[in-house]
Amino acid sequence: QVELVDAGGGLAQAGGSLTLSCDVSGRTTSGRSFKDFGMGWFRQSPGKEREFVAAINWSGDMIRTGDSVKGRFTISRDNGKASAYLQMNRLRAEDTAIYYCAADQYGMSYVVESSYQFWGRGTQVTVSS
Repeated sequence: QVELVDAGGGLAQAGGSLTLSCDVSGRTTSGRSFKDFGMGWFRQSPGKEREFVAAINWSGDMIRTGDSVKGRFTISRDNGKASAYLQMNRLRAEDTAIYYCAADQYGMSYVVESSYQFWGRGTQVTVSS
Protein backbone atom coordinates (compact mmCIF):
# COMPACT_ATOMS: atom_id res chain seq x y z
CA GLN A 1 0.00 0.00 0.00
CA VAL A 2 1.35 3.39 -0.99
CA GLU A 3 1.05 6.33 1.38
CA LEU A 4 1.90 9.97 0.71
CA VAL A 5 2.36 12.45 3.53
CA ASP A 6 2.62 16.05 2.41
CA ALA A 7 3.80 18.68 4.83
CA GLY A 8 5.52 22.02 5.15
CA GLY A 9 2.63 24.37 4.60
CA GLY A 10 1.96 27.36 6.79
CA LEU A 11 1.69 31.11 6.79
CA ALA A 12 4.10 33.19 4.75
CA GLN A 13 4.32 36.81 3.73
CA ALA A 14 4.13 37.86 0.13
CA GLY A 15 7.59 37.69 -1.37
CA GLY A 16 8.64 35.00 1.07
CA SER A 17 9.42 31.31 0.64
CA LEU A 18 8.19 27.94 1.79
CA THR A 19 9.28 24.40 1.03
CA LEU A 20 6.75 21.59 0.90
CA SER A 21 7.72 17.97 1.28
CA CYS A 22 6.03 14.74 0.30
CA ASP A 23 7.21 11.57 2.01
CA VAL A 24 6.25 8.37 0.23
CA SER A 25 6.16 4.90 1.71
CA GLY A 26 4.98 1.47 0.61
CA ARG A 27 4.82 -0.38 -2.68
CA THR A 28 2.20 -1.05 -5.29
CA THR A 29 0.83 -4.55 -5.85
CA SER A 30 3.33 -4.90 -8.69
CA GLY A 31 6.21 -3.94 -6.45
CA ARG A 32 6.80 -0.38 -7.60
CA SER A 33 7.99 2.16 -5.05
CA PHE A 34 8.99 5.81 -4.88
CA LYS A 35 12.06 5.44 -7.12
CA ASP A 36 9.71 4.30 -9.90
CA PHE A 37 7.08 6.98 -9.38
CA GLY A 38 6.51 10.21 -11.19
CA MET A 39 5.55 12.90 -8.68
CA GLY A 40 3.30 15.90 -9.03
CA TRP A 41 2.08 18.85 -7.00
CA PHE A 42 -1.40 20.32 -7.39
CA ARG A 43 -3.23 23.01 -5.51
CA GLN A 44 -6.80 24.01 -4.86
CA SER A 45 -8.21 27.31 -3.66
CA PRO A 46 -11.74 27.72 -2.30
CA GLY A 47 -14.27 27.75 -5.10
CA LYS A 48 -11.72 26.79 -7.74
CA GLU A 49 -10.78 23.59 -9.50
CA ARG A 50 -7.61 21.78 -8.61
CA GLU A 51 -4.69 23.29 -10.52
CA PHE A 52 -1.50 21.69 -11.75
CA VAL A 53 1.63 23.17 -10.16
CA ALA A 54 4.62 21.00 -11.09
CA ALA A 55 5.65 17.44 -11.88
CA ILE A 56 8.84 15.42 -12.12
CA ASN A 57 9.37 12.02 -13.68
CA TRP A 58 10.97 9.00 -12.02
CA SER A 59 14.52 9.87 -13.05
CA GLY A 60 14.22 13.58 -12.45
CA ASP A 61 15.16 14.57 -15.99
CA MET A 62 11.70 15.63 -17.11
CA ILE A 63 10.12 18.48 -15.19
CA ARG A 64 6.93 20.33 -15.98
CA THR A 65 5.83 23.55 -14.30
CA GLY A 66 2.54 25.36 -14.40
CA ASP A 67 2.48 28.76 -16.04
CA SER A 68 1.28 30.54 -12.91
CA VAL A 69 4.31 29.43 -10.90
CA LYS A 70 6.99 29.18 -13.55
CA GLY A 71 10.20 30.87 -12.48
CA ARG A 72 9.11 30.90 -8.81
CA PHE A 73 8.44 27.28 -7.84
CA THR A 74 10.81 24.32 -8.25
CA ILE A 75 10.02 20.64 -7.89
CA SER A 76 12.69 18.14 -6.91
CA ARG A 77 13.04 14.63 -5.55
CA ASP A 78 15.39 12.60 -3.40
CA ASN A 79 15.08 8.90 -4.15
CA GLY A 80 17.29 8.04 -1.19
CA LYS A 81 14.79 9.68 1.14
CA ALA A 82 11.71 8.67 -0.87
CA SER A 83 10.63 12.29 -0.84
CA ALA A 84 9.58 14.97 -3.28
CA TYR A 85 9.78 18.68 -2.63
CA LEU A 86 8.25 21.92 -3.85
CA GLN A 87 10.40 24.97 -3.25
CA MET A 88 8.18 28.04 -3.45
CA ASN A 89 9.81 31.45 -3.78
CA ARG A 90 8.44 34.94 -4.29
CA LEU A 91 5.11 33.87 -2.93
CA ARG A 92 1.99 35.82 -3.82
CA ALA A 93 -1.39 36.08 -2.17
CA GLU A 94 -2.88 34.13 -5.08
CA ASP A 95 -0.67 31.16 -4.18
CA THR A 96 -2.87 30.62 -1.13
CA ALA A 97 -4.34 27.13 -1.47
CA ILE A 98 -4.24 23.59 -0.21
CA TYR A 99 -1.31 21.87 -1.87
CA TYR A 100 -1.45 18.17 -2.67
CA CYS A 101 1.30 15.83 -3.76
CA ALA A 102 0.51 12.94 -6.05
CA ALA A 103 2.27 9.86 -7.38
CA ASP A 104 2.08 8.12 -10.74
CA GLN A 105 3.24 4.51 -10.47
CA TYR A 106 4.33 4.51 -14.13
CA GLY A 107 6.96 7.16 -13.58
CA MET A 108 5.67 9.98 -15.74
CA SER A 109 5.39 13.71 -15.09
CA TYR A 110 1.78 14.28 -15.99
CA VAL A 111 -0.04 17.59 -15.76
CA VAL A 112 -3.50 16.01 -15.53
CA GLU A 113 -4.60 15.01 -12.04
CA SER A 114 -6.53 11.97 -13.24
CA SER A 115 -3.20 10.43 -14.31
CA TYR A 116 -2.11 10.03 -10.70
CA GLN A 117 -3.10 7.02 -8.63
CA PHE A 118 -1.98 8.08 -5.17
CA TRP A 119 -2.54 11.33 -3.28
CA GLY A 120 -1.51 13.01 -0.10
CA ARG A 121 -4.06 14.65 2.18
CA GLY A 122 -2.85 18.15 1.43
CA THR A 123 -1.11 20.92 3.30
CA GLN A 124 -2.44 24.46 3.64
CA VAL A 125 -0.38 27.37 2.35
CA THR A 126 -1.54 30.87 3.22
CA VAL A 127 0.24 33.92 1.85
CA SER A 128 -0.50 37.28 3.40
CA SER A 129 -0.16 40.39 1.28
